[in-house]
Amino acid sequence: MINNIIFDFGGVILNIDFQKSIDAFEALGFTNFDELFSQFKADELFMKLEVGRVNEDDFFERLKEVAPEKVEKYQLKNAWNAMLLSYRKESLEFLNELSRQYNLYLLSNTNEIHYAAFSEMLRRETKFDNLESFFTKAFYSHELKMRKPDKEIYEYVIRDARINPEETLFIDDTHTNFDEAEKLGIKTYLLLPDERIEMLTLERFS
Repeated sequence: MINNIIFDFGGVILNIDFQKSIDAFEALGFTNFDELFSQFKADELFMKLEVGRVNEDDFFERLKEVAPEKVEKYQLKNAWNAMLLSYRKESLEFLNELSRQYNLYLLSNTNEIHYAAFSEMLRRETKFDNLESFFTKAFYSHELKMRKPDKEIYEYVIRDARINPEETLFIDDTHTNFDEAEKLGIKTYLLLPDERIEMLTLERFS
């Protein structure tokens, strides 16, 4: 019996394209940005940003230091946020429907820069004021100082939300995030690029 659903954010509720940021940084002169950051790996600087161990100003200052050409902070910020495309509005509406039957949670590897950007995007693109209103609770890596796929973040969510992992479904678009969650008893589902959460028959997991 599934009583709780944990959702990833990017690629599940928000359309993202990592290549957009790679292209934007390359346009600024970075020739190896795809080696520094991708969906499946991250340079130490980016990992520190995701777990809140480096702030926005220090992050951009470090990028300016390694930039092959002179760049301004606003250019770096625009390039970093280029991967954030648009909300899946039907998916947001579906969350409201699901909340009548399930406890909903958000678990996202993100950072303070993207958080500010996608929060503003939500207000601009929809009638909603904040993303957190869709969920019983939202968990962000930069606030928790831990990230997926580490076991500790799943243990924290289970403990903080007081949920039974065997009654919980975790939906993510990155398969490498599943191993530790599954070891704790959480059911998982890989959302494919052409799928949307509103297409899923969630009763199959009960």
